[in-house]
Amino acid sequence: MTSLLRRYRHLLAPATGAVYLVLWIIAEAGRAELADHVVVVSAFAVAIGLAAWMPGTALGLVVGIPLLQAARLLTRPTDTTWPEYLAIAIVVGVVGAGRSDLLRYLAVPVLLLASAAAAWAMAVPTAADQDVWSSWVGHSGGTRSDLVTIAFAFMGVSGVAWAVGVAIGAAWRIGLARVRVVEAQRRTEVTTTELRAEQDRARIARDVHDSLAHSLAVVVSQAQGAAAIAVRDDHAARALQDIADVSRSALGDVRALVERIQASDDADHHGLRDVPDLVEDMRELGMTATFEEHGAGLLPAGGASAVHRIAQESLTNVLKHQGRTATARVALDWRGPGLGVVVSSRGSEPLVELDGTGSGVAGMQERARLAGGWLRAGVGDTPDEWVVTAWFPTTAVVPTAATAGVLPTAATAETKTGLPEHVR
Repeated sequence: MTSLLRRYRHLLAPATGAVYLVLWIIAEAGRAELADHVVVVSAFAVAIGLAAWMPGTALGLVVGIPLLQAARLLTRPTDTTWPEYLAIAIVVGVVGAGRSDLLRYLAVPVLLLASAAAAWAMAVPTAADQDVWSSWVGHSGGTRSDLVTIAFAFMGVSGVAWAVGVAIGAAWRIGLARVRVVEAQRRTEVTTTELRAEQDRARIARDVHDSLAHSLAVVVSQAQGAAAIAVRDDHAARALQDIADVSRSALGDVRALVERIQASDDADHHGLRDVPDLVEDMRELGMTATFEEHGAGLLPAGGASAVHRIAQESLTNVLKHQGRTATARVALDWRGPGLGVVVSSRGSEPLVELDGTGSGVAGMQERARLAGGWLRAGVGDTPDEWVVTAWFPTTAVVPTAATAGVLPTAATAETKTGLPEHVR
């Protein structure tokens, strides 16, 4: 249900605007002199529809239309059409539930100004137009009294709508943040298990390489030396050469086996192209997050996966330990001898309390090490700043649209000896 609401939430405001317009047309159908009012109500409906996508434009419309009506440049409301100002409350409520803190608080002076302009358009008569609130209700409490009463009524209704919107938006973001934290903790547990398995595979690979590869290399060397000495005995020379060839072939097989042992059995399909999505996810929670990429290059599949996991873990730590109001920046820099990864953040409103040193940084460091790089993390220039810096080796191959961010497989990266470069 939550994922469904998240997917279609941007359609709620346009749907509300359409319902607003349809209900008004149904309520006012058959009344005379409503053509000019249709323009005003349609503009309010557009403001409602844009409240989620273009909140600044929506706020401009709901304050601009009443001001133009108060100045008699647009058709003023009548005794049956004045409820059109309900659009002010709807728009400030939707903006209040939005992600932008600036627009959320800008909605407060907007609703005050819009309410005052709407009250002026309803309560203040002119010499040419005496059809105002006092004539609709059949009594005259004075223009000033009517103006103040109507203005405060609109401000109260719009203020309540704004507060409800702020509460709903905050509850939504907090709930989403909690879900993300739970997911991150689950991924951390899975990652820890994977890292332990990878460490075991790496240890086995090193043991196999140290015990067999060296011995086979010695056999190859001795056999070739003996074959060179036994030049007068063709059969012995041929037998020794066969030993050298078989040993050399076995040495290649051992190194290929080491490569397969070091590779993960469960390939991680996430890579560099998924890093911007991680940043966008943080923006959805209200965090000010940016992504930068300088230059281009290629990484092995394991390195691309490690970068994704490190960025994911770093942003999750920002959310947990610095809060949804934190500012985060993820930068990938290909311009050096390798790929530099920097995740910097500022914030001082932790979502969860620290219960120890944790294993997040150690897990990221181990993941970077297994990919052939390194990682460091620590406090930045100010106490509320945290910086994660990592480096990964790259290749000089020019990337293409189909292979950007990932090296060819080990089978296509072999050297002239027929063996993968990193196990030679």
